[in-house]
Amino acid sequence: MTGSDFGHAGDILLLNGPNLAQLGTRKPEVYGTTTLAEIEKRVAEFLGTHGYRLTCVQSEDEGDLVRAVHRASEHAAAIVNPGALMMAGWSLRDALEMFEGPWIEVHLSNVWARESFRHTSVLSPLATGVICGLRAEGYLLAARALVDLLATQR
Repeated sequence: MTGSDFGHAGDILLLNGPNLAQLGTRKPEVYGTTTLAEIEKRVAEFLGTHGYRLTCVQSEDEGDLVRAVHRASEHAAAIVNPGALMMAGWSLRDALEMFEGPWIEVHLSNVWARESFRHTSVLSPLATGVICGLRAEGYLLAARALVDLLATQR
């Protein structure tokens, strides 16, 4: 989506970085068998029961993700799985620093149980919270947490 059809203040952004379109088939022993489309559907259904709409963006290109964050400036909150951009996505970090709503960083795998280069995120210090290691369920937990956080801000 682009321009004025991108979303509104009652929306929540679901941002997914490189390689996440391959969920369901990419290393299922690490990431699970749930596809990104299934995750998006589940999160959208859950948020819909709480009066929120979901705006989904996935890209292999950091620039696309940065533009999506900028376009979502009026969104209430965000769920962000940056994939490998967690380690070196400095322009994504700068965009998220400007995002005014709460946002939660999500990783399907437990990054702490993996290679040491995955133990540092340039995004985590800015995030409202971080969820990792719970596969697709982590997205729903992030959505639940954001609904609760947003309720306390009203």
